[in-house]
Amino acid sequence: MDFSTIVILVGVLFYALTCLAIFDIARKDFGGVHLKALWAFIALIPFLGPPIYFIAGYRKGVPKAAAAG
Repeated sequence: MDFSTIVILVGVLFYALTCLAIFDIARKDFGGVHLKALWAFIALIPFLGPPIYFIAGYRKGVPKAAAAG
């Protein structure tokens, strides 16, 4: 495997993690729009945002179905 292939695979991995984080943020209630926007901003930080979200923010949000009931 050459260097360019590894760089492309890492880029695709982080793109997928970013998409998963954004979709997860969109479907959860964080108690306010400002907190949801903050987590979305953090998730969009290249290479650092998705790991920060999945480590620190993933469990903070409540799924909307559970929040309504």
